[in-house]
Amino acid sequence: MKSELKYLLLIIIISFGLSSITLSLINLTNFIPQFFTLAIVDSVNPCTFVVYTIFLIALSVKGLPKRALYVVGLAFILAVYVSYYTLGVGLMIITGKIPVSWAGYLAITFGIYEIVTGALEKPRTVGKGKLRKLAFSTEATIVGGLILGFAVSTTLLPCSMGPYVVYATIVSKMRALAYLLLALYNLIFVLPLFIILFAMGSLSESKKFSRAMVKHSRELSIIAGILLIGIGVWVLR
Repeated sequence: MKSELKYLLLIIIISFGLSSITLSLINLTNFIPQFFTLAIVDSVNPCTFVVYTIFLIALSVKGLPKRALYVVGLAFILAVYVSYYTLGVGLMIITGKIPVSWAGYLAITFGIYEIVTGALEKPRTVGKGKLRKLAFSTEATIVGGLILGFAVSTTLLPCSMGPYVVYATIVSKMRALAYLLLALYNLIFVLPLFIILFAMGSLSESKKFSRAMVKHSRELSIIAGILLIGIGVWVLR
């Protein structure tokens, strides 16, 4: 357990430290609060935990030993990172043609949507049944983890689109730097997956943690909505 916590601590330091240092070096220090707000709101998303819970349950049914669990889990996270980054590049190409001010209106719109759907407890995960079927039918191997990770990203995007679209709109105007900023954003986005994988100590504890986050999806959605509205006001000021 101690070695796992060391790995987790190292990942957290790299994610937050590298992002902060890089933004400071490219003279975007003032953007650091907004950067972390959007990335964290996107990562601590109920849909992410719903999907990851399905993945963990599928692995537990297959009875993987701990070492194999980490290998397959890391493959899954890598696939999510790569595919979510690729989707982000596509969003930047689309949003690069609209004014930055639109990001403010989009943030406020998505923020209201998050609050309303959260208050009404409306599910936003797309294709959950198909994903569950894929998770249980895919072999618990590195290739299987990669396949499932790529499939998951298409499920996550419609649910967590708000912060990602706003972020893509803002950074798309920064040309070559936009690709670096997108890479940093996704380091933060996948961080909860690392936390669940390494910090819980066992598969059963990981599932409990993930399910607890799903249970509080209403509160998480409302908080995310408020933060998005705040970002929108910042962009429009």
